[in-house]
Amino acid sequence: MAATINNLLFSFVLLLGAVFLLVSPASCNENLLEKCGIKTIYQLGDSISDTGNLVRENPQVVCARRPYGQYFFMNATGRCSDGLLIIDFFTISAALPFLEAYLNPNPRSLDSGMNFAVAGATALPAHTLAEKSISSPVTNSSLDKQLDWMFTYFNGSVCNTTDCLNKLNNTLFMVGEIGGNDYNYALFRGKSLEEVTLLVPDVVQAIKEAATRVIGYGARRIVVPGNFPIGCFPSYLTLFQTTDSAAYDELHCLKELNNLAIYHNQHLQQTLEELKMEYPDVVIVYGDYFSAYMWILQNVHSLGFDAATAQKACCGLGGEYDFSASRICGTPGVPVCANPLERISWDGIHSTHKANGFMASWIIQDILPKFQCSYP
Repeated sequence: MAATINNLLFSFVLLLGAVFLLVSPASCNENLLEKCGIKTIYQLGDSISDTGNLVRENPQVVCARRPYGQYFFMNATGRCSDGLLIIDFFTISAALPFLEAYLNPNPRSLDSGMNFAVAGATALPAHTLAEKSISSPVTNSSLDKQLDWMFTYFNGSVCNTTDCLNKLNNTLFMVGEIGGNDYNYALFRGKSLEEVTLLVPDVVQAIKEAATRVIGYGARRIVVPGNFPIGCFPSYLTLFQTTDSAAYDELHCLKELNNLAIYHNQHLQQTLEELKMEYPDVVIVYGDYFSAYMWILQNVHSLGFDAATAQKACCGLGGEYDFSASRICGTPGVPVCANPLERISWDGIHSTHKANGFMASWIIQDILPKFQCSYP
């Protein structure tokens, strides 16, 4: 009976994904990743892509309870959104089931991939951040630990068969998004932008080492996403609010915070070019999450979002942007907006189901030409 229910859910997900993405210019409803031959996906990262690992470490976190998941799931799954994440829409495009969280007991589907991402995770280990007087308060499952999990998983479940190489040739490895929390924790604890900017080379080096390890595991197609325009997020717009109009750009995003993300992304892209030279037989693609998010902000009307509330949290309370660090989404008394489909931000930090779908569509269209697909 459980298998039947799971199969019905999977079929429903594919149908819903097709219907939802039909309105998107990127047309992921055509199963573009499936046509490209992607049969397996492995995910490393943080809350942007965690499908349930943090809630196994700490069942009390807010993403473990309603209203998280309310748009799509009957119960909260640990996804930090009202519905699906970017990686969920990737699996729909590949005609795969949603990725199981690695820490789930008895994962349902091993052949289609695995999710090692943990909400709150950092690129740098906690002890390295501590040496810089930065705490990692949510989890110690940083990128290096996730890679250890992947190594253990591969040794026990994937690469002990003769068709391992064939599987990896049809596999997509998502190395991130990761690194955003390294900067978040530093900024939220009073570090200056100049101090945080000094973290960028170390964070990018950790991501490079992760990509190198993944290549060592046999990866042949890798996407390494960059950071988002954090200066456009309700959390940052609230915490760094200023009366200086010159601090904001034409989309009312904080310029200096976006410049930090741009600096990280430029450094990351340069590092990926170096990796491509070292591994010419591996397809290494930069995931431009920054541009995908900005595209949504620049097209709020045509995409069906409400321009008046585009930079307000849907689930939140307080101030101009409906966000308060002391009363976050999921805590008692914090309301949810009447129509989440009009909002880009779910809780001030993470995006809504609808925004995630549009970003996934944009990103898939952007990365596919670089994937060297062999269409049937």
